[in-house]
Amino acid sequence: MSASATAPIGSQILTLMAALMLVLQLFIIAQRRLLTNIRLFAIQSLLLAGIAAVVAFHHAANHVYLVAGLTLVGKVVLLPWLLTRLVYRIQIHQEIEPLLNAPSSMLIGGGLTLLGYVVARPFTSMERLGNNTLAIALALVLTGFFLTINRRKALTQVLALLTVENGVMLAAVALTTYGMPLVVELGIFFDVLVAVMVLAILVYRIRENFASMDTSKLNQLKG
Repeated sequence: MSASATAPIGSQILTLMAALMLVLQLFIIAQRRLLTNIRLFAIQSLLLAGIAAVVAFHHAANHVYLVAGLTLVGKVVLLPWLLTRLVYRIQIHQEIEPLLNAPSSMLIGGGLTLLGYVVARPFTSMERLGNNTLAIALALVLTGFFLTINRRKALTQVLALLTVENGVMLAAVALTTYGMPLVVELGIFFDVLVAVMVLAILVYRIRENFASMDTSKLNQLKG
């Protein structure tokens, strides 16, 4: 079967998996338990790896298979394991009350999702695999930034930034003909990996010295 013949099926699969990524993002907004948030992020990253694999298969782009493999190893296995270990080490499993309650957060998340669709609407008519995922990618980025602002614990802010990066990778992998250049994809992956490791160490040090991960308490530090 030719690539052109499988394009509609591939596009539908990409749209379905991207939509599931967005649903998981909304669950993360409403969820307060750290371990559950980490698992939801791992599943979201698994869907991202699946999207990369579909794009690689449709375009016969072997380097995108490498991106899918790195996403699987790094974001589905390594980073969740690292963050879970950190949660057990600092012995905090419950999220401190966010700035906004769950209903308000979900309402804002829905509004940002709608905004993503409005902004991406001029691009949804493009005839290429994954054109419908741009709106979802923008929604992931916007809601990820909202999570960063709305959450008080440093660890959940790290997770929020990781979901933002998932949105960026979704747009880059699904909307370009052969994905981003391999060197760019590898650079982003390893930058994120190093950044999370540094942030994990920082979170542990904050907990060790201040007995809390609530970043709002940093406002109390005055020279």
